Amino acid sequence: MAGLDFEKPIVELEKKIQELRNFISEKKIDLSSEVKKLEERLEHLKKDTYSNLTAWQKVQLARHPLRPYTLDYISMIMSDFLELHGDRLFSDDKAMICGLAKLDKKKVVVIGHQKGRDTKENLKRNFGCAHPEGYRKALRVMQLAEEFQLPVVVFIDTPGAYPGIGAEERGQSHAIALNLREMMCISVPIMAIVIGEGGSGGALGVGVADRVAVLENSYYSVISPEGCAAILWKDGAKAPQAAEVLKLTGPDLLKMGIIDEVIPEPLGGAHRDPAKIARNVKEAIIRNFKELEGLDKDELLKLRYKKFRDIGITG
Repeated sequence: MAGLDFEKPIVELEKKIQELRNFISEKKIDLSSEVKKLEERLEHLKKDTYSNLTAWQKVQLARHPLRPYTLDYISMIMSDFLELHGDRLFSDDKAMICGLAKLDKKKVVVIGHQKGRDTKENLKRNFGCAHPEGYRKALRVMQLAEEFQLPVVVFIDTPGAYPGIGAEERGQSHAIALNLREMMCISVPIMAIVIGEGGSGGALGVGVADRVAVLENSYYSVISPEGCAAILWKDGAKAPQAAEVLKLTGPDLLKMGIIDEVIPEPLGGAHRDPAKIARNVKEAIIRNFKELEGLDKDELLKLRYKKFRDIGITG
């Protein structure tokens, strides 16, 4: 598995261990003690590396190309998924997945940004950057959820809403603003989870929820570190410094009251053990929905409104 820059010592040691195992298998020599020593060294190296990640390193993990995406989580934790298409105004946006599914035996509506694994799929999915029709589709499906009283699960994973001329001509800012207003009034439980990148209004456009969670190595921010660095210092190379001051990682977001929960990831990131992160995400969704379902409609909406009005209040 190819690693990020700060993971190179780990990747090199993993390669050495695999080469030694291959040598043992080929030569029929017992070198199990040497393998064990290297494995123990690897485990210590992983713990030292991943327990002291900087904000920028977490941003890099959030963008890892092997990280599970929305459709991966749907396939791992849900069943009977039926995708719904189109905004009934312009077209279908493949950067925004919407549909019906079952979480165990419970019917839910699921929405999420979708990135691609290769160049062809990324072009199809627009690198997870939704157009106005994507946000309108999401709102249409959330209103459908309200009509049939189904809870909504939202997976957030986008660098930001698509900023192209066509998107602006079709009302990008209006579509996002409309979602912010209307999601505040959707009378069913909504849980949003940032599974990778949570960038700007592109994330918030489907992020007005009763519970907002962030995976341990994800980020949620008003702007990307590169964009912030370009504005403040006119130098994109200062992105690591910008990541620190933006306070965009789980612990800082939790401390500021912007999110409700940090969902732990496997050591090394979600891509290292997709099955384990899927179990953690599923447990968080079920637990939060169980708490929210005890609230009547008026109380649910009142608490959701208060949650977002309270952001930024100190003292």
